[in-house]
Amino acid sequence: MYSVLLTAVVSFACCLLLTPLVRDAFFRWGIVDRPDGVRKLHARAVPRAGGAPIVISYVGAYLVLLASPLRGGDYLEHALPLVWSLLPAAGLAFATGLLDDVKCLRPLEKLGGQLVAAGLAYSAGVRIESVAGHPLSEWVGLPLTLLWIIGCTNAFNLIDGVDGLATGVGLLATVTILLAALLHQNTPLALATAPLAGCLLGFLRYNFNPASVFMGDSGSLLVGFLLGCYGVIWTQKSVTILGMAAPLMALSLPLMDTGLAVVRRFLRGRPIFGADRGHVHHRLLDRGFTPRRVALLLYGACGVAAAFSLLQSVLYPRYAGLVVVIFLAAAWIGIQKLDYDEFGAARRLFFGGGLQSILDTQITLDRLRRSIAQASTVEQCWAALRDGCHELGFAGVELHFGGQVHGRQGRRQSASWYVYVPLTQADYLLLGRTGDEEIRPGVAGKLADFVRTEARTKLLTLSECDATSIGFATETESLLRLIESVQSYDEYRDVDRPTAVGSKNRI
Repeated sequence: MYSVLLTAVVSFACCLLLTPLVRDAFFRWGIVDRPDGVRKLHARAVPRAGGAPIVISYVGAYLVLLASPLRGGDYLEHALPLVWSLLPAAGLAFATGLLDDVKCLRPLEKLGGQLVAAGLAYSAGVRIESVAGHPLSEWVGLPLTLLWIIGCTNAFNLIDGVDGLATGVGLLATVTILLAALLHQNTPLALATAPLAGCLLGFLRYNFNPASVFMGDSGSLLVGFLLGCYGVIWTQKSVTILGMAAPLMALSLPLMDTGLAVVRRFLRGRPIFGADRGHVHHRLLDRGFTPRRVALLLYGACGVAAAFSLLQSVLYPRYAGLVVVIFLAAAWIGIQKLDYDEFGAARRLFFGGGLQSILDTQITLDRLRRSIAQASTVEQCWAALRDGCHELGFAGVELHFGGQVHGRQGRRQSASWYVYVPLTQADYLLLGRTGDEEIRPGVAGKLADFVRTEARTKLLTLSECDATSIGFATETESLLRLIESVQSYDEYRDVDRPTAVGSKNRI
């Protein structure tokens, strides 16, 4: 217990003293985060040097512990190997974030560094070996462990968008794991988390709003990586799925925010690794909360999650299921309060008939495509267009092509709006909608694109064929008339020749 307390105090004091020194050095070197007025709303450039004082203080706390007389405890011989085995993996996670702070790595390069670091942690013994009491093979446990660690690593990176938010959330999660370790007398885990808690508390002094230094990727990736590893260590002795719920609840806010970001971007077809203003803290900022109030509000949410986590751990296994159910219900209510547009649209799509409407529209367009392809004349092509447009909800359909007008123009007087689709400089398709008709969402654009490409190509092809046929028929008719004229002349010449001779004789 004294060793745990010593590492926490030493790391806190070191980080409190080192942070302003490293901050000023990074500012001189130009390693700063500049505001952009969209996602980065701070007023001036702020150094992103948080990872450096945290990692120095973290390692320094263990060096002080080794030099102290407390090293004589027998439990340290079992605790310190876990710490030392994790240091190379944590160092790589820190180096990846530091390179990103300095050179702005591409997403795949960052992911590669995180993957190697997670692999080192796995080889050091940080492994998910069972789920719900069922042992996992290495082929399943390895990817599951890597997914968990990388997910936690990026979760803290994504939530680092408001002064002090990632630091405070990381501090609360670390303290939760530390308390759980002390409750279950897990000395190695307690010794691993205590100095991290001290580092984050010392760094929060300078990172809380208004922040004079940011964590940067070097800090957020390091903290997320370590907490992901500690969460696995926490659950390695669990025999049920409920035993694994405690670290999930302790890290619920950053993990939930990351999960929501992935789902939102997937639903909208946006890049998964792209940036946006849809994170939890952005939603609260858009509702008028100040950055300080956003941080404090989310601290409170993390505190509630930490309480549920510890309560579930203490009441395990008798009432653990009830605690998890109550926590999930509270989390669901919180997500609903954020009122994401993506989820509202998805709910209407799947449960409000939107999916059936989209499917029906696509089937109608496919049928129209086949009908257009089978048309052999312009009239057949027009008939297919007219029927397809009527089925899609457009009562007024006019085709102006080749100097002719197909369709009823009288509907123009009752139409409330039109869709004009140009085919050539002189030809176009005009679609009209009356007030009592319902047009399915997105159908006008899809229909216009189809008409502009496939239907236009088919009409031009058919018009060329018709022109060739008309031209051939005209030439044939002229040739027949010439032949008839020649034949008439020959018959006239043969009949009148004797009369002509006779006339000459008479003359």
